[in-house]
Amino acid sequence: MTMTGGLSAADLRADVPHSARIWNYWLGGKDNFAADRAVGDQVKQVYPDVVEVALASRAFLGRVVRFLAGEAGVRQFLDLGTGLPTADNTHEVAQRLAPASKIVYVDNDPLVLAHARALLQGSASGATAYVGADVHDPAGILRAAAETLDFAQPIAVMMLGILGNVADDDQPGPARIVEQFLDAVPAGSYLVVNDSVVTAETAEAVQTARSAGADYHLRTPEQVRGFFTGLDLVEPGVVPTPLWRPEPGTTPQQLNVYCGVGRKP
Repeated sequence: MTMTGGLSAADLRADVPHSARIWNYWLGGKDNFAADRAVGDQVKQVYPDVVEVALASRAFLGRVVRFLAGEAGVRQFLDLGTGLPTADNTHEVAQRLAPASKIVYVDNDPLVLAHARALLQGSASGATAYVGADVHDPAGILRAAAETLDFAQPIAVMMLGILGNVADDDQPGPARIVEQFLDAVPAGSYLVVNDSVVTAETAEAVQTARSAGADYHLRTPEQVRGFFTGLDLVEPGVVPTPLWRPEPGTTPQQLNVYCGVGRKP
């Protein structure tokens, strides 16, 4: 697939805040614009824990990919809404354990596309590819991903921080999007979900972001659990993200972000 660099300001829409770039700012990255930093600062004012949520979500990515590539033996990953590259991306963690792993990243931000070549530098024996697409188009994503992934073999469908970008009344909505991806992968595949959950504090933060042009849709922990209907949940189930198999010797804190991992029987 074609990689493009030299994007224009019109392509990047630097004046419009974007969730991937706002998260990059909270994680201490440099790939963001003034509009993203302004919204990021406004959200931090009403929800100071948001930076900890971003860091905890990033740490979960490492833990869950190590579990999948190690204990679960998964060798294929479809990372939806990957965001901007930082340390220990999915392909780096997976291919460190299993060099032959295949990873397809999906995002719809032109700035992420401009960094795709960095993502594509995987191991010699594995494969790493990038699909520029919106999660509302599962069929298109699946067609493009099939150029790299073998859909006859188990695939980990990674949905970290992406379902919050889908409104319940979107067509397709979040449950249908999850269903379409799970229908396309074989038994032994995994679904990974990580998203902030609704509380008075997080609702105010989302309203702040929404008023500045960066929309997000919060759900309850029960709604997050609903995405795993029909799957075998991996212990410890759907829990606050820092509590999912924390690193030994750490003291995880309770945050308003939940995650879960389920295996398709």
